[in-house]
Amino acid sequence: MAACVFYRRVARTCCLPRLSKDFAPAQHLHEAHGNAEAEADEQKCKGPLRRRQAAALQRDYRLSYNPPSYHFHMLDSGAAWSQSHNDEDEERLPTLAPFVRQQSNRYNVNCSRRLSSSKSTRLDLAFNKASEPETSSASPYCRELAESDVKVDTRAFQKCRPEYASMTLDLTQRPLPIQWEQALLLLHKVTVLKGNMTPSDVTQFLTELGRLHPDKTSLVRKDTRFVMLLRYSVENLHRFTQLQLLEVLRSFVWLDLPSTHSILGLYDAELCHRADQMSFHQLLLAADMWRCLGRQVPQFLQHLYDSVNLYLGHIGVAELVQLLYVMGEGRRCPEDLVRPVEQLLMRHLHKLEPEEIGTLCLALFKSQTSLSVGAVTCIVDKAYAVVEEMSDFAMVNVLKLLRFSYLDHVPWLEAMAQEVPRRAPKMGVQGLMHVALACSALHYRNDCILMTVAERLPSLVPYCRSKDSSKLLWAFGTLGVLPSQSPGFYPMMTEALRQRKAEFQQYPEHLLSGLLGLAFVSQLPEDLITLALSPEFVRLAVNCTQLELKKDLFTLDGTVALELPHWTGPRLVRQLREEVTDMLWEYAQSTVCQKLEFQEAECALTDLLGGEEFVWKRMILPHTRSIDLEVHLDSTGQPIPVNSGHIVRSSPEKSSSTGPSYQGWDRVNVGVTLTEDLLVQLLNTRKTTDPSIPSPVLQPLPLQRIEPDERGRQFGVELDLINGIPGAVTKPSSLSWAPQDLHKGTVKLAIQVTNRKHHCYHSQQLLGLHALKRRHLKLSGYRVVELSHWEWFPLLRKSREEKLAYLHCKIYSSLE
Repeated sequence: MAACVFYRRVARTCCLPRLSKDFAPAQHLHEAHGNAEAEADEQKCKGPLRRRQAAALQRDYRLSYNPPSYHFHMLDSGAAWSQSHNDEDEERLPTLAPFVRQQSNRYNVNCSRRLSSSKSTRLDLAFNKASEPETSSASPYCRELAESDVKVDTRAFQKCRPEYASMTLDLTQRPLPIQWEQALLLLHKVTVLKGNMTPSDVTQFLTELGRLHPDKTSLVRKDTRFVMLLRYSVENLHRFTQLQLLEVLRSFVWLDLPSTHSILGLYDAELCHRADQMSFHQLLLAADMWRCLGRQVPQFLQHLYDSVNLYLGHIGVAELVQLLYVMGEGRRCPEDLVRPVEQLLMRHLHKLEPEEIGTLCLALFKSQTSLSVGAVTCIVDKAYAVVEEMSDFAMVNVLKLLRFSYLDHVPWLEAMAQEVPRRAPKMGVQGLMHVALACSALHYRNDCILMTVAERLPSLVPYCRSKDSSKLLWAFGTLGVLPSQSPGFYPMMTEALRQRKAEFQQYPEHLLSGLLGLAFVSQLPEDLITLALSPEFVRLAVNCTQLELKKDLFTLDGTVALELPHWTGPRLVRQLREEVTDMLWEYAQSTVCQKLEFQEAECALTDLLGGEEFVWKRMILPHTRSIDLEVHLDSTGQPIPVNSGHIVRSSPEKSSSTGPSYQGWDRVNVGVTLTEDLLVQLLNTRKTTDPSIPSPVLQPLPLQRIEPDERGRQFGVELDLINGIPGAVTKPSSLSWAPQDLHKGTVKLAIQVTNRKHHCYHSQQLLGLHALKRRHLKLSGYRVVELSHWEWFPLLRKSREEKLAYLHCKIYSSLE
């Protein structure tokens, strides 16, 4: 016997260093070699029943050693999920695919399926103590709030109705605490009972230990006897009733078991196996407790979603809101549930409390669920009716839904001009960031809202993440808030961005978003630009698989080239610039170039100027991501061929002997050759060859001076578009302009066809990127001619002659 004990001790001593080294990446794997002989000895002492139980467990929970899979799981479900599970923004959401260890039930567990004594247990504890990550005593939910400037109860809606108690876990109502001495007594009983514990014993012990004060839970998790208890819970896993299984899961929440603990994978698999036997409330409760543990369980959630159709007629308000909450936290709503969910929402909308409205708005936003415009409008109408009763958190969630749906609900936006200034002093930086971001996404500029946000931020800078700083800069820059309007805002947010440089390695998009927001208003911090264009950062951004950041790098690089002529820092390589240019051109060809307003403008300009060679459709400045129509005029105002792909070259003899000689403004009508067919078209008459019918006589177009428009420009003439269009096209203009007024040399015109997406809501102010483009075109020597949507779009329904007259005025009035 002594020899046997000596042998086992030697085996442990020899194997521990090697196993600790080999198994360090996988923190709860059991030692397959160190105690093999001991396990065999102990198995001989067990009866056939014991062996059958172990074999059944082994079949259901197959052990595997796969460090790469484990590392993937740790990254996605542990670090990434704990980083973002309480973050309301959707930009970098965790992967929704099942975890590697959930595929084919390949769970790495920290215990052997054949356990009956504390001896083999204590051997595994050497790894558990060294590998289990240290966590605070607070739950993941509470840890997130502790890092914020303002505590927000994201689960406040669960207190609106008593029905939530049966399907949620109230984290604010911990069970009555027990003393540490009582916990030690419970752990001692574990060592006494060992493998003789029944499912009821395991449930009772875990439930009682869950009553410990949060400060003591970390001590329990490190205790060797607690790990033994977890192992015995696995042995009894198949024998738990549904209620016992849920009770054990609840105790894991109170004990703050890490979301990456491998035993949770076993419980996830067991719950998935039993999902068909559980009621709808039990499924919702289990999903809520997984949420409290901070662990993603996509397979279990799919079982929950599959059961929804079975209970559609019995889903009330509480069930619907909790279901949506679970969908939001799981970041997915199955397509086949979108319409049933919308119908349930419309049925119960009038019964919803203010906090419940905010919760469902956040859930739709997080799960990226697109409801019909009518449904979203009804939801926001209901929110608007109770906006004064909503919490700040719920109000911000409604803005997120509007931002996702691109719905400009005017009454709600106008209410924000009253609510945000009133609430801002008590709001946190994340809430204020989402307010500003929603305004920029909806292109809604309200200086009352924006200035209130800017005034509140100085005291919140220490709490700003790189995400907050970058999106605030982006929002203000997009809406065109100039530095002179809020002198301290841009320097303050830029400095906050600098303080978070370490986060750019994980979130490179935050640096680029902040710098582009600054570039929109001509603020270019050279130290941050040097970092963003450095080869190392460019490599990091280009290799980002979750987001396409090449276009942002390209826009920033082009901005540096034009606005920082003295720049000697890093630039993008030519190959990358050409790659992005080709990508943008291909996209523009399939979108912008196919729009009716753009095609009509190109066609009308071609007719007006005399041919396709005088109009060049291209990306003048590729880094601004849009297409313009380029036209060149000489010093006399005559069009110059610019599109080499369509220039028709004639012989010198023909060019010198044929064709009229145009001077000055007469050249403007070079593309309109008066023929009999054209005259018939202009006068809306039918072509006839009967000489007895007199030819129509063109009446001269009445011209008169007009006052400058709201932009201080003069078109020079006022055309009677009803009666005088034929004369406007066939008669040279009589503008009071002389060729010598032009600068000598070629005049380059960039003709832009803008739409509502280029301007702030109900305003003529350009948004950030388009204002930057306008500025860069001028720096490049172009005169910008804007065919604004409020002028050009109505003309699309008018005659060709009216379009030509309009373009005639726009082009040549730009030369004044």
